[in-house]
Amino acid sequence: MEIRKIAKLIALVILCIFIGSIGSIFTIPSISTWYDSTNKPSFTPPNWLFGPVWIALFTLMGISLYLVLEKGWKKKKVKNAVTIFGTQFFFNVLWSILFFGLRQPFYALIEILALWVTIALTIITFYKIDKRAGWILLPYIIWVSIATLLNFYVWILNSP
Repeated sequence: MEIRKIAKLIALVILCIFIGSIGSIFTIPSISTWYDSTNKPSFTPPNWLFGPVWIALFTLMGISLYLVLEKGWKKKKVKNAVTIFGTQFFFNVLWSILFFGLRQPFYALIEILALWVTIALTIITFYKIDKRAGWILLPYIIWVSIATLLNFYVWILNSP
């Protein structure tokens, strides 16, 4: 792989990690205060697991985006796929704001369903451009599926 392509791949991975970390601005302060005081289901992963998992997922997102962009930015299907990718990333950050920042599990639950749909659309559109790019995002939708279930239970278990 040539240096230019390696640099582009690294830049896209760093970009995804950077954008994804915006959500942590709202998440980190709420973990030891609000989130730890909520009732959670027994299958809730330990808090320490979330950071490494998200870094891995953002890395996979950057790799996937790289594979799609390598097919040619000027192609309409690539531009459409990247737009859908950007939309799911917006929903990803918005979920952290709703759930942790505003401490609104119900609204976060509605929003995470939109996130899940946009991830699915991203996987489908990326897969049509580069099968590897679609497959790489499967851990992401699996993790968000688990997060959706956790969000649901936090809402149910803490509703008056």
